[in-house]
Order: sequence, then C-alpha cells, then structure tokens
Amino acid sequence: MRTCYAGQVSEKLQDQTVTLMGWAHRRRDHGGVIFIDLRDREGLVQVVCDPDRADMFKVAEEVRNEFCLKVVGKVRLRPAGTENNNLTSGKIEVLCHELEVLNPSVTPPFQMDDENLSETTRLTHRVLDLRRPYMQNNLMLRYRVAMEARKFLDEHGFIDIETPMLTKSTPEGARDYLVPSRVHDGQFFALPQSPQLFKQLLMVAGYDRYYQITKCFRDEDLRADRQPEFTQIDIETSFLSEQEIRDMFEGMIRHVFMKALNVDLGTYPVMKYADAMHLYGSDKPDLRVKLQFTELTDVMGDVDFKVFSTPATTKGGRVVALRVPGGASISRGEIDAYTEFVKIYGAKGLAWIKVNEVAKGREGLQSPIVKNLHDKAVADILSRTGAQDGDLIFFGADKAKIVNDAIGALRLKVGHSDFGKAGGLFEDRWAPLWVVDFPMFEHDEENDRWAAVHHPFTAPKDGHEDLMVTDPGACIAKAYDMVLNGWELGGGSIRIHRAEVQSKVFDALKISKEDAQVKFGFLLEALQYGAPPHGGLAFGLDRIVTMMTKAESIRDVIAFPKTQRAQCLLTGAPSNVDEKQLRELHIRLRNAAAASGAAGA
Repeated sequence: MRTCYAGQVSEKLQDQTVTLMGWAHRRRDHGGVIFIDLRDREGLVQVVCDPDRADMFKVAEEVRNEFCLKVVGKVRLRPAGTENNNLTSGKIEVLCHELEVLNPSVTPPFQMDDENLSETTRLTHRVLDLRRPYMQNNLMLRYRVAMEARKFLDEHGFIDIETPMLTKSTPEGARDYLVPSRVHDGQFFALPQSPQLFKQLLMVAGYDRYYQITKCFRDEDLRADRQPEFTQIDIETSFLSEQEIRDMFEGMIRHVFMKALNVDLGTYPVMKYADAMHLYGSDKPDLRVKLQFTELTDVMGDVDFKVFSTPATTKGGRVVALRVPGGASISRGEIDAYTEFVKIYGAKGLAWIKVNEVAKGREGLQSPIVKNLHDKAVADILSRTGAQDGDLIFFGADKAKIVNDAIGALRLKVGHSDFGKAGGLFEDRWAPLWVVDFPMFEHDEENDRWAAVHHPFTAPKDGHEDLMVTDPGACIAKAYDMVLNGWELGGGSIRIHRAEVQSKVFDALKISKEDAQVKFGFLLEALQYGAPPHGGLAFGLDRIVTMMTKAESIRDVIAFPKTQRAQCLLTGAPSNVDEKQLRELHIRLRNAAAASGAAGA
C-alpha cells in the first residue's frame, strides 16, 4: 500500500510520487494552504495541501491530530530558507495529490511532543505514549540492541534454547511469583527468577553454548531499575575459564554499543570486590565520580568522640572520610540537606570538617567535632585524605554496611550535583568495569546463618573449597559483575559442576540433605553424569537500553511496564477474578473484603 516510510522520504526521491501512511502529528492552516506533519515510526515528513485540488483540500480541512491518514503526493524541495536540518525529510516536502482518512481520532489526552507528562498519564494511556517519537526511538534502539546481541552470539556458536516459564519454586534470593495448579490440588508452579538451573542442565546435556533473551520474574520491592518482570540476555557455556568468559562477553557488549549506538566503551579495568567496597562502599562503583573513601577505622579507636571510637572498636564497624575538593564553599544549609539524605540509608548523622588552612592544623579547621579529636587523629585525617585549603571532609561511622551505603550514596549525590560537575568531580564519559572475586557468602545476622551472595550454584575459587566448612566468610567465589556508570549491566560466575562441592555449599547454607533433595534433587542427580565445567552470565536488556537512552527509568524502554506498585495502569492488572475461577484452582481468599471483591468481579 505505501511506497516508503514517511520519516525516510528525502531529496533522493525528488520529483517522485510516493504513497505514505501514518498519523497527523500536527495540522497547520497558513492562509489557505494546509500543512500536515505526517508521522510514522521512522519520523516526520511535511505534507502540503493546496486548495487547487478541491476534493483533497476538503478532506485536509477536517484532519485533526492523530487521524490515521493515507497520503499520495509528489516529493519536491522545500523553498530556500525553510529547510529543517534536524529531520531526514528536512530538505523536502510532499505536495499532496490524494488524501484519505483511514481512521479519525478523538481528541488525544496530550500532544505527542509534550515532554512534561506525568508518568501516571503516560502509563494510563500507554498506547498513545508509545506513539511518541521518544518512546518509538527507545523501542527501536531496544530492538537493535537485541538483534546485535543475537548476531554476536550466533557468530560465536551459541544456540537459542527456550526454558520453561512454569517451573518449580526454588530459593534464589527473591520471592517467587506463584501459579496455582488446577490439576494438582494445592500445588503451585513458580515463574522463573532466572533460567539458572535449566541452563546448567543444558550444559550437562551437551549444548555447550546456550543463550536466550527471556523474561524473568521477581516479586520484590521496585525502584527505577527494577520491574516485576524483566528481560535477560541469558548465556551459559562449557569448557571456558572465568577469564575467557569475561573476555568473550566484554567483546559482546563492546560490539552491541558500537553497532547500536556507535560508542566505543574503551578499556575495562578489573577491580576486586574488596577494593570496590574499600574505596567506594559499593560493588558497582560509578567511576565517573572522582571521589573515594579514606579508611580511618584504625586511627579512631582512642578518640573522645564516641561517634567515631565506638564503631572503630566494634566488630563489623567502620569509620571513613570522604574528601570533597573545594567543598568548603558548600553552605551549612546544603550540609544539613546532605545530613538528612544519608539518614535514608541508616546513618544517624553526618560529621564534617571544613578545611580553611591546612598549615594551621587544628586552628585552620572549622567543625563542631574537632574539639573531640586528639592531635594525632587530626593529623591523620589531613594526611590520609590529602586535604587542601578549601576542602570539605565528610565522615561516616557505624556498622560497615551502613557506612558503605550512606557514604557511598553521598559520594554519588555530591559527584552528580551541579557543584560536583562544575568542580571537576564528575567526568562525563562511559565508565565500564569488571568487579571480580566476590565473597561466596554473607552473614545473615538476623537468622545467624550464611547466605549465598550470588546464588548457591556459584563455584568457589580453587583451593577455597574447604573454607566453606571452616571459615565461610573467607571463601571467595568465581563470580564477576560487569558495571557501567554505576549500574550492574550483568553478572555471572563459574558454576559448580561436581556434586560433592555442591553439597558443601548446601551444608554452609544449612540446607539439609533432605531439603536439598526436595528443592534441587534434579540438579544434583544431573551433576553425577559427567557434568562439564561450565559458567556464564546474564545481562539486563532493560538496563542496557536505559543507559543508552539516558532514560531515568527502565519503564521508558519497556513497552508495557508496571508502576512502582507493581500495577499496570493500562489494563488494570492485577485485578479480582470471579469465584468460579478460584474454585477451579482450589483457592479460598482469607481476606473478607478481597473475597467479596472477587465474587463481584
């Protein structure tokens, strides 16, 4: 029906007749000549409707925004001085010969180029929101990213294999979405948090290079970079070392960024987990921010300031400084705002020192805490941080996790602020990073037990197998995360391929042999049949595209996302179901209000 997309009409088609179809982005009546900006997924073209063709012009007079149109016309150059260099079609226009309204539209709730829409409005009217050039560009980029990933994986011998969406509920770190079985009374399927166990089984089965671009589901609290259902580029391979796997998939991400965005990501530094936490308080540090922690725990044990000395002498405590060059110009009001900010992360407050004149020592410092610090502590603070005149030093002192979370977040907030950017504390670039050598386990203080940092199928470093029994906290995993600009793009590990090692992990996690057999018996059995050494990783497709588009939320790169309350405003999901459906699933609602709502649905 059409000869080309509206957004692809250019001067190459000058003097040719084209048939276009799309939507009226805007209609303008200029003294008897009507201009229609016709829009499709490839962009805009200007259509000129002259009154010389009376029947066509009569139709043009009735056209309004978002009418679906068919245009037949001749391509001609725009008059000199009216070109639009921002459009592919900016040097031409289409003189309309025939105009047909394929379908009229009611008045839309917003203009397609309105950039100040609330998210509620956008998600409620998502179909119209998806017509907007911003969303069309985002989803087209998402398509290109997925295609380039597929091309790379195909060229490297990977096979796309689907794994089940209805599977067994297994503990993988987040709550499962459960699906009741109608056939098996009282039993449930789970939607997969990841295809982890199945891709390992595929390695045992001999499909040594697997991938899948697949949906995963996690019933967890949401934020800007989380959705209850999200898309992974899921990959597993056999007979490759950790280094070989990292090299291969660093290559894949380089390929994707170059082909889809024409961006060279440059070199990938490699940082150990322990160093990342020591310097940045985060296992996914944003290296664009030029601020680092300075460790002070060892010098604060004997100061009179209990805020510092107590965590410095308590197991699991930590004291750090964050030097902000030029920060002495930050006002007391701004410091108070930062103090409130770190409280979000569990900090009780935010100590600080303004460095007016380093040469004067204590006398050159401005702070309510200096009087509680002895001379050696003051000297150590200044020397270790490398403080200079005009600097501001923030302090974190508490349990290590609170310090890492609070001062790590403060580091980013200061670095990304107008002050940070103007002061050279932020470098606008792509900052990729591999973080490696994660701990195998972290201690769950509330339940006094060890929990897997990644998942319980991650292999320990060679020689660390016995530490899982004698000292789980010292055991290092063959695990690795790819980080970009402070976001975890993907992560993975070398997997356990020997049943006896897998059993040691379960023992460390206090998973009994009986529970292990019930939950993971199919995996443990498969490992006995000559399972090959294998490993892999998964990349978050939504996160990759969000970073590429510089969107504020992954909801801007997903066609039909959920809100932060896990609701779909377009369809009204989740919703009540009728009593008949519940009876078929052998389910009775305990909440009376919910039950009456379901009955009336």
